[in-house]
Amino acid sequence: MSTTDRSTPILVAGAGGFIGGWLVRDLLKSGHTKVRAVDIKPKPEWYQLVPEAENLTLDLKDVEACRRAVRGAGIVYNLAADMGGMGFIETHKAECMLSVLINTHLLMAAREFGVDRFFYASSACVYNADKQRDADVTALGEADAYPAMPEDGYGWEKLFSERMCRHFREDYGLTTRVARYHNVYGPHGTWDGGREKAPAAICRKVIAAKLSGKHEIEIWGDGEQTRSFMYIDDCLLGTRRIMESGIIEPINLGSSQLVTINQLVDIVEKIASVKLERRYNLDAPKGVRGRNSDNAMISRMLGWEPSIRLEDGLERTYRWIYDQASAAREKKPLTI
Repeated sequence: MSTTDRSTPILVAGAGGFIGGWLVRDLLKSGHTKVRAVDIKPKPEWYQLVPEAENLTLDLKDVEACRRAVRGAGIVYNLAADMGGMGFIETHKAECMLSVLINTHLLMAAREFGVDRFFYASSACVYNADKQRDADVTALGEADAYPAMPEDGYGWEKLFSERMCRHFREDYGLTTRVARYHNVYGPHGTWDGGREKAPAAICRKVIAAKLSGKHEIEIWGDGEQTRSFMYIDDCLLGTRRIMESGIIEPINLGSSQLVTINQLVDIVEKIASVKLERRYNLDAPKGVRGRNSDNAMISRMLGWEPSIRLEDGLERTYRWIYDQASAAREKKPLTI
């Protein structure tokens, strides 16, 4: 079976989530005819429910659910995980680590049913915390995951699952691919409720301030912590190119455009045509001080790297969140 053969049955685990929903849509748009979409959430709660796919609600922490999901598939994309932004992963470490059951049982089922290729969505949270203590951070290369000191809980689960993929490849001959995602954002993602990441949270806060007329915003930390953010279109293209490549080791998939959180707010304020008074919550979850993606490997291996400017991706994301927030405004007040 081939990743480019459009008749090859494909499983997308975590299809009810943000990236998974976009991936299902992208695969079908590209002409793939047999896409099985699986998520633990009831279908009305999926971020995107694509009727052309085979949509199943299954708890993939259960091994029998994984066997049902994988049976008949030639390609598996595993994007399923219990996760969210820093406010979630710093306070739900055990829940995040339980996702190890998903990848373990999917790998077991993939081996049992002779899957051709298996993709695992890892995270920049695997990187050694000692290398991320300065806002003026040196971009993180793939080797910087070791010696191991990842984000507690979520990062440890991701790093362990990377090793599982490696050893299933080495011991059982299962072709595995691993991408370390760096802060993916875009429309049809979480924008409120506590699991949203910084771009969506800042968009929501700016929109709430604008709609309410209360022109102030709370920023977690001092706003000088640095990050890079990758727009969903770059994530989808990179994911599929890595899956189709000969790259066997984990590889960064992220933008190298580094910004402070204050600069992120600046960009959203400009999109919204508003200027807000900033209140800094120094006790809120902040994560590492600085993190950026070193794209030397992906540029060398694929002749490509994520290139959509943060300003352009945020414009599209802001407009989508604005529509959602406006529609929800009469039901409950927005959180500033």
